[in-house]
Amino acid sequence: MSSPQTVPTIGSPYEKEISRIRSTEDTSPPTENAEKRPQRQPGGPFASSRMATYLRRFEQQLVEYNLEARGIERVQEHERMSKLTWVSYLQAFLLWVSINLAANNITLGMLGPATYGLSFLDSALCGVFGALVGAIASSWMATWGPLSGIRTMAFGRYSMGWWPSKLIVILNLIQMLGYGLIDCVVGGQILSAVSPHGHMTVAVGIVIIAIISWVIATFGIQIFHYYERFAFLPQLIVICILFGMSGTKYDLSTPSTGDARTVAGNRLSFFSLCLSAAITYAPLAADFFVYYPQNTSKRSLFFLSLGGLMISFTMAFLCGIGLASGITSDPAYSRAYTDGAGALIVEGFSPLNGFGKFCAVVVALGLIANTIPPTYSAGVDFQILGRYAEKVPRAIWNAIGVIIYTVCALAGRSNLSDIFTNFLALMGYWVAIWIAIILEDRFIFRARSGYNWHAWNDPSKLPLGISAFIAFLIGWAGAILCMAQVWYIGPLARLVGEYGADMGTYVAFSWTCVVYPPLRYVELRYFGR
Repeated sequence: MSSPQTVPTIGSPYEKEISRIRSTEDTSPPTENAEKRPQRQPGGPFASSRMATYLRRFEQQLVEYNLEARGIERVQEHERMSKLTWVSYLQAFLLWVSINLAANNITLGMLGPATYGLSFLDSALCGVFGALVGAIASSWMATWGPLSGIRTMAFGRYSMGWWPSKLIVILNLIQMLGYGLIDCVVGGQILSAVSPHGHMTVAVGIVIIAIISWVIATFGIQIFHYYERFAFLPQLIVICILFGMSGTKYDLSTPSTGDARTVAGNRLSFFSLCLSAAITYAPLAADFFVYYPQNTSKRSLFFLSLGGLMISFTMAFLCGIGLASGITSDPAYSRAYTDGAGALIVEGFSPLNGFGKFCAVVVALGLIANTIPPTYSAGVDFQILGRYAEKVPRAIWNAIGVIIYTVCALAGRSNLSDIFTNFLALMGYWVAIWIAIILEDRFIFRARSGYNWHAWNDPSKLPLGISAFIAFLIGWAGAILCMAQVWYIGPLARLVGEYGADMGTYVAFSWTCVVYPPLRYVELRYFGR
């Protein structure tokens, strides 16, 4: 986004004044609408804590170096863009294209033919339409960023309540750090495959991806948006080249393997996996647009987000499906896939020799654009876990998150396929349940009252969350009965085909939709909030 229509400069005098205020003791009396925070009593833990003082100084130093110091605080209307232009709207589209047009989604598409034994056509239809369903939910959640100015997980408090929402935050942190893990492993595999004589190991490649992602995410939302505005272009070029170089190896005729029930189960499982890949953006989608003004067109932002998600998902999935379809007919592709999904991408560029390796490096570095958003949002979401966590600057939480997923990537770099099939589907279950609760709360219980955006950090003005928590557990029970994973197949999922059918997302969503409204009515009747 171009200045002056972009996010206000992070190091502006306004931000510096906010940091100065935070670095001094608050001696003014609390106002009626003030956000409730722990009071600093004389001799109490906050007044006497040296750590708190150091953290406030560190936060002030971030602003001095033009880094974003804002955490989970609501972005007020006067702090946002001064006006919207076509560039601002275009940024919403390009942001999602840059995030998604990445190697991790190419490797996800490979699972259709390689793991589920589906034909090119079956894989393509299941992958694209599965992504469409998930992208609709994520695009809708993105529209709440400008309207509320509140981060996605903080917005979830209005439906889940103060304490139950912390469970959602923990699950979302696991999800985002898991995506960082996957991106680092795929990038490490590609960089290792193109290095001369294998001098660069996968571990070194993982560390390179992680460090660059950490640096950009730490600079904050302004640099993040600027980077994502252009990151799609080299990815688009090299993926088009990959299509051209590998297209002759695609197997478009071999049918899906297995009897009719097994094929149906595998189709549903791969559809669910691709749906999960798209819907898992919902818990962080609003984070990227909190600096957009409140009068941003919801319809425009929704369709621009949906278009960006679907164009990028479609290109990446079809590329991965095509590469994997050639595994059975081309020995070179088969050997490469044995070394890892990233190695198969490198093999697709092999006709170009040295230039092909350069293109593979570009693909690997493109994963940075996919790793930055969860890294950035994880830093914010850590603060939602509690008052003490909120006092730790986002930059420190970013660093902690990067360390966690880097260590996990180094430990699990040899099991990428298992991580994909198990991790993504599990994340899709809880997001579907969470979306069901937010949808019904919005259109049934808040159709007239709307939201009090000043209450986002006040537990006394938020729902207790008892009904949401019970509905969430019931939804999970449905997911357990109907999930189909490598390590567990639910009793209902086992009824479909030889390997079962993953129906957990749909059953979890529907069960939650059935039980939440009556539970919420009872909660409102007895507790009034």
